[in-house]
Amino acid sequence: MAEPETGSTSAASRTLRVGLLQMCSSRDEAENVATVTGMAREAAAAGARYLQTPEFTSLMEMSRKRLFEATHPEEGNRALAAFRDLARELGVWLHIGSMGVLVRPDKIANRSFLIGPDGEIRARYDKIHMFDAAVGGRDNFRESKNFEAGDRAVVADMDGIGLGLSVCYDLRFPGLYRALAHGGAQVLAVPSAFTRQTGEAHWHTLVKARAIDQGAWVLAAAQGGNHACGRETYGHSLIVSPWGEVVAEGGVHPSVIVADIELGAVAETRARLPSLEHDRPFEVARTGRPA
Repeated sequence: MAEPETGSTSAASRTLRVGLLQMCSSRDEAENVATVTGMAREAAAAGARYLQTPEFTSLMEMSRKRLFEATHPEEGNRALAAFRDLARELGVWLHIGSMGVLVRPDKIANRSFLIGPDGEIRARYDKIHMFDAAVGGRDNFRESKNFEAGDRAVVADMDGIGLGLSVCYDLRFPGLYRALAHGGAQVLAVPSAFTRQTGEAHWHTLVKARAIDQGAWVLAAAQGGNHACGRETYGHSLIVSPWGEVVAEGGVHPSVIVADIELGAVAETRARLPSLEHDRPFEVARTGRPA
């Protein structure tokens, strides 16, 4: 486990100790729930009050048949119930980066859940941008085949902290994060399962860019390693400051990353570079064609 930075957890100092749970989720839901439980207890014991898991926390599955057999509606969902009990037991904000929720016989929502210290679900977010991409070799993904895209950006109130929710491929769409920042987000959550290839090329650049663009903290728990279903993910969970500095980083393998984030840095950075105040409407003109 990475050592936390020094800092107070008192509300007056506006310091929040956070924990990112970097996983290598398997095809076994019960195994993944047990992994989250152990990691969450470790992070909570280190003083973390907000815990974030990656995309596809409860199940990593490439087979459509096995995916639908193992995915259930939100109501009566055993994994979700276990996560709610865990948040209540530890008295923490537990952010399940995403898990599949059956919404129709042929469609699943890739849904984030922010669970409060009382075990109640405080916010839900369905991933908006579907990863339909051919990144090379056999790694061709068509997320929209199995998953239904969301259509609503969400800023959750976490004890007075504005938490902007997103998932993985959303990271490539800066307009979403601009909207979240204008909607009051001081912290941007980007739970992810980047492929090794795209992670090596773009992960650090994109996460740092979103922090700098919006003058916000970015917390990005990642999947990392070789999964039983055949996927390979990049890992390198990141905590990045509003100035674009990497405060803490995971490696390739499962781990718990804990650090303190100073919420005052958001206002300070936005005062130094007030780009949110400078946004202006504009039109796009296409030139070079005959009138």
